[in-house]
Amino acid sequence: MSARQAAELGHRDDATVYQRLRAAQRAMSRDLLRDPVTLARGLDRTFRMRPHLRVIGEALAGVERGDYDRLMIFTPPQVGKSTVVGEWCPFWWLCLHPADAVVVTSYGDDLALRRGKTVRSYVEEYGDEYDLRMKPGSGAMQDWSVTSGGGVRSVSVGKGLTGHSANLLIIDDPHKDRADAESDASRNALHDWYSSTALKRLQPDRNAVVGILTRWHPDDWAGRRLAEEGRVEDGGRWKVVHMPAIANPSKFGPDPLGRTDGEPLPHPKIPTKNRRKLIAWWADMKRTSIVRDWHSLAQGDPQPAEGALVSEDLLRLIRDRDEGVTPQKIAVAIDPSGGGRDTAGVVGGYLGDDKRVWITHDVSKAMSSAEWSTAACLLAHETNASIIYVEWNFGRDMAVLALSNSWEAAQRAGLIPADVLMPAITPVRAKQGKLLRAEPVAQLMVQDRVRLRGVFTDLEREWSTWMPTDPDSPGRIDASSILVYGLIPEANKGAIVHAPLPTAPQPGGVTAAEQSAAAGLYGRRIGR
Repeated sequence: MSARQAAELGHRDDATVYQRLRAAQRAMSRDLLRDPVTLARGLDRTFRMRPHLRVIGEALAGVERGDYDRLMIFTPPQVGKSTVVGEWCPFWWLCLHPADAVVVTSYGDDLALRRGKTVRSYVEEYGDEYDLRMKPGSGAMQDWSVTSGGGVRSVSVGKGLTGHSANLLIIDDPHKDRADAESDASRNALHDWYSSTALKRLQPDRNAVVGILTRWHPDDWAGRRLAEEGRVEDGGRWKVVHMPAIANPSKFGPDPLGRTDGEPLPHPKIPTKNRRKLIAWWADMKRTSIVRDWHSLAQGDPQPAEGALVSEDLLRLIRDRDEGVTPQKIAVAIDPSGGGRDTAGVVGGYLGDDKRVWITHDVSKAMSSAEWSTAACLLAHETNASIIYVEWNFGRDMAVLALSNSWEAAQRAGLIPADVLMPAITPVRAKQGKLLRAEPVAQLMVQDRVRLRGVFTDLEREWSTWMPTDPDSPGRIDASSILVYGLIPEANKGAIVHAPLPTAPQPGGVTAAEQSAAAGLYGRRIGR
């Protein structure tokens, strides 16, 4: 082989290698278009993958495939959803559909413009790989186009869409803050704009709406959409991805991450495996937020502005850490749950020498009878309670039996010393509805006869937001009412009655058959 032939062969080999490398590069680039999160991870070395971002990416891919055309995403702030949905998603969409018009809206021009500028920077930096190039002369940051015909328009909600089409409409935080969301005029203006203007810009060949927002109000943009059009799983139109800071599938339904009650949401700046740090992060957010803000910002669970019982301001005023009060009678109160399907109220406190009831502990949550009875026994031991009040509307003997068995089990497990006597158990029965039971206790709070030893976020939220029409059973309200009535008997005007006192010594134990029968009867009676 001559030198000339070898050179030609080498040149052909170099060209072949280059072509193969280029083909591999393009294949990798196409693989990155699976969803916007995969694209972000592949192009941006600073992007931190987390499980919840993967869920968001898959949900957006479902929109693009046509599985559904309406998507809402609810997460706490600062976990990456706006970066994924408001910035990477428009770029990813244009890579797949370069002739489409993408509209990014938000409560203010500045935020919308910032999103549009970031998407444009992605086109300029990474667009060549996807044959995506800026159109010459497309200089306006809020409205620019690519050579293939598509582009991005970034505007605030309420304006800026007349004469512009949209294949993908992204609504990022349409409400500026709580005050804006609680204004009837602001909410109605937003609803009207969405209905009369935004939806009319969508095109028939391909159209989708993606919304991400803080749920400030039950009738906010998301609330109205869900009320009018429903969720996909209920036969409606909207796919909803709801990932609260602290998982609560017993209330919100199956968690998209498969988390159980109490599990924390991952955070882009905290390693997913560092569960302790994640819990501490969300606990700090909860501690430093007012009750309604925590449920709106972190849990995606907006609460009404007015409560049926007491105000948030009053609850803040009755918080007190004064250690100078001497307990005169310490008690635990229980509102049993219905087979673990709703919240079992388990609250501890005492009557002080200042004649006030002090609520000191709240360990309420969704629990089975074995769980709430154990929680109550451990709390009674921890606080040195002399009495346990338990509502017996759904079975006095079964409630007493559950507590007795749990105390003995805790002693066998070494959680309670064997020589510690169990507190007296006093079953009580409610004679009035939940509201009529709670209103006198709320009045005692107004009269400064009830105080909170610290901050009880969930208990306070229930007192300040629960309405008689709510389907949820207010376990914390009921338990704290039972506690107050037990410690201040004169406050009880027929709301509850104590069980008749025994007139003869009671048997010290029950047979296994009796225990089994009682447990089964208890499970049937407490179903709600």
